[in-house]
Amino acid sequence: MDTQHDNALTHALAAIPGPVPPSGVLHVVIPHTSRFTVVGNHLAQHAELSLVAIGIAVYIQSLPAGTEVGIKALTARFPEGEVKIARALRELEAHGYLRRTRVRLTKGRVATRTVFCNQPGAVLRGVAGAVRSTAPAPTLVREHIHVPQPEPVAVAVPTAVPEEPRPVPEPVPVREAAHPPVRLPSRTAPTQPRRPLPHPQALTPELRQAASALLADLRRHAEELVLSEEAVEELVPGVAAWLERDATTDAIRRALTADLPKPLRHPARLLRHRLTALLPPPLPGVHDLAAPRRAPVTPFQTCDGCERAFRSHDPGHCRDCRAQYWEAA
Repeated sequence: MDTQHDNALTHALAAIPGPVPPSGVLHVVIPHTSRFTVVGNHLAQHAELSLVAIGIAVYIQSLPAGTEVGIKALTARFPEGEVKIARALRELEAHGYLRRTRVRLTKGRVATRTVFCNQPGAVLRGVAGAVRSTAPAPTLVREHIHVPQPEPVAVAVPTAVPEEPRPVPEPVPVREAAHPPVRLPSRTAPTQPRRPLPHPQALTPELRQAASALLADLRRHAEELVLSEEAVEELVPGVAAWLERDATTDAIRRALTADLPKPLRHPARLLRHRLTALLPPPLPGVHDLAAPRRAPVTPFQTCDGCERAFRSHDPGHCRDCRAQYWEAA
């Protein structure tokens, strides 16, 4: 089977002037008459930009002014992910091709303004010349300026002679009318005041001694509860209040050492909280535990006249029968 040849490509290669190189790329130059974009070799052959950055730069140059070129818009247009596109945009910013600034609009809105320059070097030269001269500052160029370098890409070179590049100044943020600051409601709940440590009615020497010994002995049951002398003196009234309410030492020890957090950073604070929040009520007295006395119940009686039941302490007649007898009398 013979090898197929593309006759049109063969004739196009034959029309290339000059000697044909034995290897490498060959250019078939067809002049554009519409829908083309001029791209300089300084961008197309940039030695430091990645291929993704060069491609995005060429794509942005081909778009009309006002087109969205953010990360979301480029991700929806191309198969590259947000990470690659964001990295490419940062490369273009670092080399002066792209500038993104945040401007404040009316009614408190904020937008991102993107300015693309097809010749960053020409902008720098234009700014330097403007500083040396007394000419007025240039205005912001809102349309893309398609100005090729002296050696443009062969596939995108029109026959028209481009105009001289104009410097593109940095965009000025849009000012808005001053508004009073808006105070947003706080999302955090107000801090509750710390409850005071309970105190007994009378801190006797016996209660003080028992409470101090119980606090100092806690580290034998939980090694995390190592208290200083100052902390023991501070917590003594709380333990004395428990002892005054007839709480046993075992009950107090279980309440203070059960389910300790890991790690325990502030043992004195934890004991203070538990002594305050878990304080039991005083034991009720004997009279408080006695069964309530029931009110006396009036017994039922049978009426001697109509034999109906009625409540009364003495037998006799009901109310209706008594009324009849009184009327008859």
